[in-house]
Amino acid sequence: MGGMRLRGTACAAAGLLLAVATACTGGDGGSTPETGPATTRAAEAPSPRSSSPSPAPVDPVSLPALMRREHTGSGLRLGDVLDRTSAYTRYAVTYEANGLTVSGIMNIPVGKGPFPALVLAHGYIDPDVYFSGQGMPREQDRLARSGYVVLHTDYRNHARSDDDPDNDVNLRLGYTEDVIGAALALRDSGRPEIDGDRIGLFGRSMGGGVVYNTLVVAPGLFDAAVAYAPVSALPQENIDHFQRPDGDPIVTEIEEKHGTPEEDPEFWRGVSPLTYADRLTEPLLIQHGTADDTCPLAWSREAARTFQKAGKDVELRAVAGEGHTFGPRWAAEMDVTEAFFERHLR
Repeated sequence: MGGMRLRGTACAAAGLLLAVATACTGGDGGSTPETGPATTRAAEAPSPRSSSPSPAPVDPVSLPALMRREHTGSGLRLGDVLDRTSAYTRYAVTYEANGLTVSGIMNIPVGKGPFPALVLAHGYIDPDVYFSGQGMPREQDRLARSGYVVLHTDYRNHARSDDDPDNDVNLRLGYTEDVIGAALALRDSGRPEIDGDRIGLFGRSMGGGVVYNTLVVAPGLFDAAVAYAPVSALPQENIDHFQRPDGDPIVTEIEEKHGTPEEDPEFWRGVSPLTYADRLTEPLLIQHGTADDTCPLAWSREAARTFQKAGKDVELRAVAGEGHTFGPRWAAEMDVTEAFFERHLR
């Protein structure tokens, strides 16, 4: 699918196989030994004896650059036990993603595995105040109680993860690498509790943008995905909506390095997943409240329309009266989310 190829000790039998451009202010704000690297590469370089022409150069800060990169994810390590419930045990974890150590939390259900796994991609929370596992606590708890291994990634520059000083000016594409690395680390973990052949992706707000980008960069890596109240799939819209009105100085740095959409439209096309809608191979569910005043519903309508026009299995559920974080309808929409994952991961 999409030219992807999985490699690694735990990936030999697997199928073929970034992050959003800007901050969304609507994050929840609440509350083994390494067996060798697993990798995925979207485009193989020609062999030295091949007469095929070399691939055309691409901007290193772009989704095509991530598509060509050989991504690695390995070394999933369980650290301290953070909590024990009747349904699951919660651990501090780390894993390696493209040479960086990324922290997170993992909930492992009680009982006999292997269990299907879900990678959770949280919304924007200022890294200066973020703590490990913050952003989707309700989802972490409920999904583990429903029999899923839940790996919530902290992303680079968050909590105990390694620093990437260029990540903001490079439109936070590194977050997509961290999510891809999480899936590869799950596949490569060798842990008996984890079914590495059944992995889903669930992101909210900024993490919903990470979902979009991950699906077009690494088609076939996940089995299904849910985007919950996602940001725009057009990076310039996120900048104009969230950062420019606040006078965020990173906007000037971004435009000095990459140009404005008017100065370099090709660059901005290259960082939007909608440009590569034809690469999507997995079913995608988008859930968005009609009263969301943080991320407008129109953004999800545009994304769903573009993916559907490309013939992809994408459903948009507009949830009447719900805001950005969902309230009265949260449990009902989680029923829908679980039913969706049940169809595709069980």
